[in-house]
Amino acid sequence: MAKDRVLSGMRPTGKLHFGHYKGVLTNWLKLQQEYDCYFFVADWHALTTDYADPSGVKENVKEMVLDWLSVGIDPAKSDIFLQSSVPEHAELMVLLSMITPVPWLERNPTYKEQQEELKDKDIHTHGFLGYPVLQTADIIIYKANKVPVGIDQAPHVELSREITRRFNNFYGKVFPEPQTLLAPTSKVLGTDGRKMSKSYNNSVYLTDPPATVEKKLKTMVTDTARQRKTDPGNPDICPFFETFHTLYASEAERAEIREGCTTAAFGCIDCKMRVIPKVLEELEPIQKKRAELEATPGIVESVLKDGTDRARAVAQTTMEEVRRAMGLNFF
Repeated sequence: MAKDRVLSGMRPTGKLHFGHYKGVLTNWLKLQQEYDCYFFVADWHALTTDYADPSGVKENVKEMVLDWLSVGIDPAKSDIFLQSSVPEHAELMVLLSMITPVPWLERNPTYKEQQEELKDKDIHTHGFLGYPVLQTADIIIYKANKVPVGIDQAPHVELSREITRRFNNFYGKVFPEPQTLLAPTSKVLGTDGRKMSKSYNNSVYLTDPPATVEKKLKTMVTDTARQRKTDPGNPDICPFFETFHTLYASEAERAEIREGCTTAAFGCIDCKMRVIPKVLEELEPIQKKRAELEATPGIVESVLKDGTDRARAVAQTTMEEVRRAMGLNFF
């Protein structure tokens, strides 16, 4: 019996940090064992906000894919491809845009949120408003059954389902309606206690040398009310505890840490050193693998070329079916 197909992608922003690793990639590693996976570099989506200066996209693609391969995303198990090298995505987006009501796009919560957050960029563009249509094309051109997302992104998949349903109602059932596959998400906070993000300059990267990782984690914000080692702390408001002890400590270890913190039996550095070696231990094989990949000329290009060729063959077959359904097969 054929496996269900999963599709997911990332915008190329360069080297990846722990937020990407624990929030997305560890889930991809599990999915590639169970599903027919398509993982793509969403370089067109990167242009929805960074269209004015795309000069860094090519290098960002390389760095991101190196990180994917380093953590174990396997091109023998998953199709890894470049969105912009499969022009059928754009063709399907144009056709879907003909049937997608503008109010559906305007009510998208991310559209409103990004307008508030990205005030330094002009995102009042057709591409930004219509990115959910491209996102839908990305998914259904491979007839993906499932799309792994966090709970905050579930409305995006629901909009894709609505667009797919509308297409099928007009032209016959060409596409399966993609299902939301809620991913187990890890809340990863940065060194300043906010969400880990490159734009906040608070990230711990998968490529950071061990000494840099240790320094960043040792100086990561904790319970700001705890001024001295002798003051009792509160793990419930400690970003380090919330992220790294949650990720790396067992339930028994967390209970012990909680007791030591709330009674001031040990200080924040003592607390952090209980988990920092575990972080470094997990990073060691990832960084070793990345060094091997970097020493292999053209490895990223080769992986993307092979994956894109396979993905495009699927996309072309789908578009032949779409054109027939819409009466666009003149020749």
